[in-house]
Amino acid sequence: MSVKMLTYTNQNTPIHRLTGASKLLFFVLWALTAMIIYDTRCLLAMFVIAVVIFAVSRVPFKQYSFVLYLILIFFGLNQIAIFLFSPLYGVELYGTRHDIVHLFAWYTLTWEQLFYQFNVALKYAVVVPIGLLFLLVTDPSEFAASLNRIGVSYKVAYSVAIALRYIPDIQQDFQNISFSAQARGIDISRKEKFGKRLKNVVSILLPLILTSVERIEKISTAMELRGFGRGKKRTWYRARPLRKGDYIAIAMILIITVACLVITFADGSRFYNIFK
Repeated sequence: MSVKMLTYTNQNTPIHRLTGASKLLFFVLWALTAMIIYDTRCLLAMFVIAVVIFAVSRVPFKQYSFVLYLILIFFGLNQIAIFLFSPLYGVELYGTRHDIVHLFAWYTLTWEQLFYQFNVALKYAVVVPIGLLFLLVTDPSEFAASLNRIGVSYKVAYSVAIALRYIPDIQQDFQNISFSAQARGIDISRKEKFGKRLKNVVSILLPLILTSVERIEKISTAMELRGFGRGKKRTWYRARPLRKGDYIAIAMILIITVACLVITFADGSRFYNIFK
């Protein structure tokens, strides 16, 4: 685990130079737009923009690869579940039926169902990259300051910042405990069978949880001794004013949101129907 996952790394890119407030606003509007619309044209355009933004950020793949694989597994299970529980939902949605092949019982694969699930896949492809990017390019302290700026209590904002900063500490603790376990003959490498390896990993989780609880207790005690939470307001060391790049990013997401909503609801429905 030489490369820390889902941790902020400061790089000199246009994405990293944006303030936490503009990144937060961009992500919230982006996610809401993607969740509302089902227009394939807009989702494809947003996917291309997301890929371009991710490329500009120059975030190493190793920093988010494990989480991405977990999301892909969940995505695959979600697609299977959609078809198993609603194999003809696309037919109901688009009002037409074009069969591809009859599988078994009442399960028939249709073009309408494929198109609907393709749109669901696009939603994942649109939201996930920007969501991961938001975590990877936003300094936790600056993110906390941004939350407080938009009205979130500074206590909650500071808790979020601590949680984000704690991610690399958890990874380091897991690595140390893992090395200690391996020194005692507990193998969690790929040389061991999957079932045995899973059992060995679970045996590592208990000391990891205990270590985390102990660390949380120390942090909470230190904060209490320093009088954290007594004042109604606080200042932020990492807070930054909006700059030209931030206004461009905000204007960009506003244009994308308005354009997608106008295009989507131009015909009175949020579902783009290619079968009319």
